[in-house]
Amino acid sequence: MPPVVEDHAHAQVFDEIAQIERLVRLSVGQQLPVGLTYPQYEVLKLLARRGDGLTPREIAAALLMTKNGLTNTLQRLAVRKLIAVGEDPADGRKKRVWLTTDGRAAHGQAMAAIRPKVERLREGFTQKEFRDALPFLRALRGWLGEGD
Repeated sequence: MPPVVEDHAHAQVFDEIAQIERLVRLSVGQQLPVGLTYPQYEVLKLLARRGDGLTPREIAAALLMTKNGLTNTLQRLAVRKLIAVGEDPADGRKKRVWLTTDGRAAHGQAMAAIRPKVERLREGFTQKEFRDALPFLRALRGWLGEGD
């Protein structure tokens, strides 16, 4: 006799979140300009939204990336001349990251490529549905971010 699957809503919520995250990465990743990875896209998007001059630590914290993972991503973006990494003018021990003209163009291309998917998403769900989901998702993220 097969085991009975119990209805654990909390487990189902995390399963759904994990599936959504994988589908977003897959969907967006398929639309990105050639050679741009999803983590690189996330860095470009963060810099475009929050503004230039973030420290690598701030970027890693915002994207929940490890220091090594972010270092690799930043190096690859710098080699492609999509970002510039330089000293912090106020504190020479810190580094700051800026989007280059090519980086802004790559971000724009990526956003244009995913725009049709975003439009279909907006057609599939109402603003109210999105707004109604936010309080629970934010509370869950906050609770998880508190640690033990």
